Amino acid sequence: MKKGWEYKKLGDCFISINNGANIKQVKGAKGIPITRIETLSNDKFNRERMGYADIFDASPYSSYILNDGDILMSHINSMKYLGRAVQYSKIEEETIIHGMNLLRLVPTKDVLSSFLIYQFYTAYFRNQIVSISHQSVNQASFNTTNLKSLKLKIPPITEQQSIVDYLDSAFAKIDAMKANAEKVLNEAKALFQASLKEMLEPKEGWEEKALKDLGQTQTGTTPSKSDKSNYGDYIEFIRPSEIDYDGNGRIDYNCEIKLSEQGASKGRVFASNSILMVCIGATIGKVGFSTKKVSCNQQINVLTPKNDLNYKFVYYAMRSPSFQHRVIKEGTSSQATLPIINKGKWEQLSICFPEIKEQEVIATHLDNLSSKVSDLKENYNKISQECDALKQAILRQVFE
Repeated sequence: MKKGWEYKKLGDCFISINNGANIKQVKGAKGIPITRIETLSNDKFNRERMGYADIFDASPYSSYILNDGDILMSHINSMKYLGRAVQYSKIEEETIIHGMNLLRLVPTKDVLSSFLIYQFYTAYFRNQIVSISHQSVNQASFNTTNLKSLKLKIPPITEQQSIVDYLDSAFAKIDAMKANAEKVLNEAKALFQASLKEMLEPKEGWEEKALKDLGQTQTGTTPSKSDKSNYGDYIEFIRPSEIDYDGNGRIDYNCEIKLSEQGASKGRVFASNSILMVCIGATIGKVGFSTKKVSCNQQINVLTPKNDLNYKFVYYAMRSPSFQHRVIKEGTSSQATLPIINKGKWEQLSICFPEIKEQEVIATHLDNLSSKVSDLKENYNKISQECDALKQAILRQVFE
């Protein structure tokens, strides 16, 4: 322990630790803003991710109105995000209500909210959170009694402010490095999307045909799960999460489920160079291409193009904004709870295409741009990890 520092129980550092108001929330900007789990996104108080309470008068809930310097902490979440905390800094005369599933911690006068937030980032505190947490199938949680018993390292308040000033400066520089890498990545993504739209815009001499006229269209199917002999290691069984898993249309062949030879005979096997598109649910329109034979479930429609078509060109055409718009439009026009487009409607959708040599030129150009995006994404992920590691190293230097 550093000279002048002392251990304090977390409960002694706060005037109160309480859950939020149980108020019904409504969609859209109606009513008074209210916090929810999403408000803590990106380790900041995110006003754009708040909900709205089904009330227009906050006076009955005055004890739940946030004050400058309050800390919000997630105590019911996935283990990864459990214990995440942010500081609320009030803007002018805004009124925000503290909602359910977030703890509101009101610090005493001898501790700074910003200092505590930095300590909450440390591996030391994270390990304590894990030790008091209970994990179920879908989420983890801890109670306030156990939270109050955790130990914090507290120096005099003047030193707290010096530490906050130092960490603010250091973290700002680290965040700038990460933001710069993200900016370059986003610019490359924007260039790819612009090129995708421009190069696939129909031109004189191009043909337009429905998917059903471009090759064989099929829908996946799932062999009986009750017959365990349908499953083995003969062929990959693709589900929506394994399509376009890295944002470049590739299929994740390290899939969780594979079929046996018997299962493949009862399901459907699609040739290599086929295009797979998710046609139901939240990821409707997600599209990828296979470079080997695969099988897939019934949430996916498949086009196996004829030999006189470049399959990568067809993939990019189905990824284009105009085609995606038609998929979404058809998928959300039904009365189903989830967006869905059946095979009959899907195969009627059309794409425009030039002669094969021009298809190949366009596909190669878009492949190169996509590869650059992939490289920059990998670079961003690497820098992001390095920045997070650097922050932890600095926190260890300060708090250990």
